[in-house]
Formats: sequence, structure tokens, C-alpha cells
Amino acid sequence: MDGELWLVVGLGNPGPGYAGNRHNAGFMVLDVLAARAGGRFRSHRSRADVVEGRLAGRRVVLAKPRSYMNESGGPVAGLRDFFKVPAERIVVVHDELDIPFGAVRLKRGGGAGGHNGLRSIAKSLGTPEFLRVRFGIGRPPGRMDPAAFVLKDFSAAERKELDLQVELAADAVECLLAEGLEAAQNSYHSRSAS
Repeated sequence: MDGELWLVVGLGNPGPGYAGNRHNAGFMVLDVLAARAGGRFRSHRSRADVVEGRLAGRRVVLAKPRSYMNESGGPVAGLRDFFKVPAERIVVVHDELDIPFGAVRLKRGGGAGGHNGLRSIAKSLGTPEFLRVRFGIGRPPGRMDPAAFVLKDFSAAERKELDLQVELAADAVECLLAEGLEAAQNSYHSRSAS
């Protein structure tokens, strides 16, 4: 069982101009997981940067697509094909507007909820039935356009908590790998946003 390979993908936009954006929460979590696995990201022919290693007793490929968010599906499908990982062992870590900042939620499948990265991945994989670790970023203030909100950096107040929240989401990924979806949901859904 633990010989099975898992693919963990963090979503974001490439390049330093996007690095601190809310939309790059997935990349932030993957950086923590790569450090925990003792690996460094290297370029892969699937148009993603990858680390191969072990986390929570599982063989994993950690990946950050080099495409823009709305084209994440191509690299994810390429990784699936290259590493021969079925959708049920693909975990996508992404920012989520419908969850308050400081909360992490996990689920399998479902709609894209306006998230272009998830829409692209579901289309390219031919199924929405992959696992999601959803990093809460909350709703934009006032009448701000959600598309503008996700491309802004975390606020000063959020940045004070950000490292802790990124570590929490990384913990949730490891719990999911080690114990399965239901156990991870039980552990992380009971924690309220700070």
C-alpha cells in the first residue's frame, strides 16, 4: 500500500511578481512540504517543477505547474501520465474564497466554484474526482472583484499568521496521505479559523 505513488500539486502563478499573492497559497504550502521531504524543486518535462520523495510514509511527487493558474490542467495531466498516478491519488492544494482565512478544508471532487485552476485540472484530467486541500483566503472586502482580490498579496494582519496557516495546510496534506480523507477531515474541519 505505501508503495503507491501520490501526486501533490500546489496551485499558483509563476514568477516573483505573484509570489506573495493569495492565489499562490498552494505554492507556499508545497514549498513547506518540499522542505519536509528534504528535496529541491527541479524542472520536469511536464511543464512543472517537481520534488520526488517521501512524506507521511508515502512515496510522493510534489509539483508546482509552471503554467499560469488557468492553464494548470495541462501540466497536471502530463504529470499524471508520466508518473501513472490515478485521480484518486492526486491532491491539489489551492486557495479558497469560500473559506475564512485561517481555515483548511479537505474534500474529494465537486465543482470548480469559479476557481480557474480547478476548472482547468478537472477538464484536463477528464474528472473532478481528485482530492483538494483548500486554503481559506476569505472573501474580498466591500465590492472588490474576487479576481483582483486573489491577485493581491496577503494583508499585513494576515501575514502575521500566514506562516502558521501554511504549516497547518501542510500538516493537513500529510494527515490526508497518512490517514485518509475522512480522518483528515475530522482533524481539520473541527478547527475553526483563528
